[in-house]
Amino acid sequence: MAITVTDPRPIERAEEILTPKALAFLEELHNRFAGTRNELLAARGVKRQRVADTGRLDFLPETQDVRDGDWTVAPAPAALQDRRVEMTGPASPAKMAINALNSGAKVWLADLEDASTPTWGNVIDSILNLRDAAQGTLSHTSAEGKEYTLRTDAPLAVVVARPRGWHMPEKHLLVNGEPAVGALVDFGLHFFHVAKQLVLNGHGPYYYLPKMESHLEARLWNDVFVFAQDFLGLGQGSIRATVLIETIPAAFEMDEILYELRDHASGLNAGRWDYLFSIIKYFRDAGEEFVLPDRASVVMTAPFMRAYTELLVKTCHQRGAFAMGGMAAVIPNRRHPEVTEAAFAKVRADKTREANDGFDGSWVAHPDLVPTCREVFDAVLGDRPNQLDKQRPEVSVTADQLLDIGSADGQVTEGGLRLNLYVAVAYTAVWLSGNGAVAIHNLMEDAATAEISRSQVWQQIRNKSVLADTGNTVTRELVERILGEETERLRTEFGDEAFRLYYKPASDLIADICLSEEYTDFLTTPAYELVG
Repeated sequence: MAITVTDPRPIERAEEILTPKALAFLEELHNRFAGTRNELLAARGVKRQRVADTGRLDFLPETQDVRDGDWTVAPAPAALQDRRVEMTGPASPAKMAINALNSGAKVWLADLEDASTPTWGNVIDSILNLRDAAQGTLSHTSAEGKEYTLRTDAPLAVVVARPRGWHMPEKHLLVNGEPAVGALVDFGLHFFHVAKQLVLNGHGPYYYLPKMESHLEARLWNDVFVFAQDFLGLGQGSIRATVLIETIPAAFEMDEILYELRDHASGLNAGRWDYLFSIIKYFRDAGEEFVLPDRASVVMTAPFMRAYTELLVKTCHQRGAFAMGGMAAVIPNRRHPEVTEAAFAKVRADKTREANDGFDGSWVAHPDLVPTCREVFDAVLGDRPNQLDKQRPEVSVTADQLLDIGSADGQVTEGGLRLNLYVAVAYTAVWLSGNGAVAIHNLMEDAATAEISRSQVWQQIRNKSVLADTGNTVTRELVERILGEETERLRTEFGDEAFRLYYKPASDLIADICLSEEYTDFLTTPAYELVG
C-alpha cells in the first residue's frame, strides 16, 4: 500500500475509521484524481494573473451552448425537497453535532471546512460523529455529567457534509510520499463509512462543495462521485451535491457548474463571505476601483451583491436546482437581551429579502436563530417545500454588474483597519487552538471572515489607501503599529498563557501575510503548518 498514516491514533476509536479498506479506498481516489486536482490548482493561478492584467472577467464564450441549452438537474430526493432552514457548524466535538442535529433545522451543514480547524483529531472525530449519528448512537456526557442524546420527539436535521476545498492538503496521510488531498480524505472517509447507512436511512451521502473556481473543478468532483458510487455498489445519483458559489470566477460559471454535476446536483449556495474574500483576492492588484470599503459596511443590498444573488436564484430555478441563501453572521447572546433582539431583527430582515427573492432556504449559525429563519420562509412558502416554481425571467445580469465593486457604499477607515487586524488575529488564535468557529463581538467568525479581514489589509497597503476618518495613508508602518496595539489588547483580554500559546503565533502569522510583498492565497494554508 502506497499510503502512510503518520499518526494512526490521534483520538480514541480512530482505528474504527482508519481501517485498511478505508485507506485502500483513499489511495485509489488519490491515484485516480489527485493529478487532475493539481493541474486545476495550477490553472487557477494562470487565470487569476490574466484577470489581474486586464481587470476583467466575463462569461465563457466556449460554453455559450450550455447557458443557452434546455436542460435541468436530476430531481431532488425526498429528503432534500425542503431546505428552508439550514444549521451550519462543525461535526466535532460531539456536543455540537448533537445540538445541530436536534436544532429543528431541516438540514445541518456538517462542516469539515471553514468552521473546523483540520487537526487530525478533529478530522477523525468528525467522521466518527457523523457515522454514529447515521447509526443513531451518537451521544455525549460532559465533564459536569450532563448527557446529550439525539432527539426522538421530532425529525433530526438531514446531514449535508462539507469537505475541505481542493487547495487544502492533509499532512497526516501521505500517498506516494506526498501529502494527501484534504478534500479527498474528508469525502473518502465519510463516504466509505457512512454512505450505505445513510441510504438505508432514506437519506443519502449529501455534500456541500466549497471554494471551486471553475466548471472543470465541478467536473472533477463529478468524476469522483461516479467512481465512488461504483466502488461501494451504490446507484448512480445516490450522491447529491450543493455547490457554494463563493468565488468570483465561479459566479460567471453557475450554469456550467450545475451542468457538470447535473446527475448529482442539488443546488447552489450564495457563500457571501468567501465571495467577498474572492473579489479582494482576485482583484487585489487591479487598482483602487477594486478596493472595497470597510467590511462591516458591505451589505447584501449593494448592487454588485444583488447582481450575484439574483443571478444565482434565476440560474438555479431555471435548472430545477435549489437556491440556498447565505450566512447571517450575527448571533444572539443569551446574557444580553438587547444584543439578542438586534440579532433577531437583522436575521429577520436578511432572510426576508432572501425568501422574497426566491431562495428556497437559508443558513443560520446558532440554534436560537432557527425559529426566526423558519418563520420567515414559512410565511413565503406556506405548505410548499420550496419555490422552484419561482422563475426570475426579468433578471438579466451582465459582467459589468457583477464587477461593479464601486457600487458598494462606505469608506475605508482606520476603525475598519483596526477591526480587521483584531479579528484576523483573534480568529486565527482560536483556529490554532483547534476551534474553527468563534463568536467575536457578537458575530460568528469563521475562516472566510478572517480571510476578508487580512486580505483587505494587504490590498489597502498595496493601493496606499487613504483612511477617511484620519486622513492617514495605509502603509506597512501604520499596519505594524496598529497590529501591535491590537495584539497587546488581545493579551490583556485573554491572559499571558493563551497569548503565548495562540495569540502571539497568530499575530506573527498575520504580520507575515499582511506585510509580505507576495499575497498568500489562503490564510489557512500557513496556519495549518502550526497545528497538529
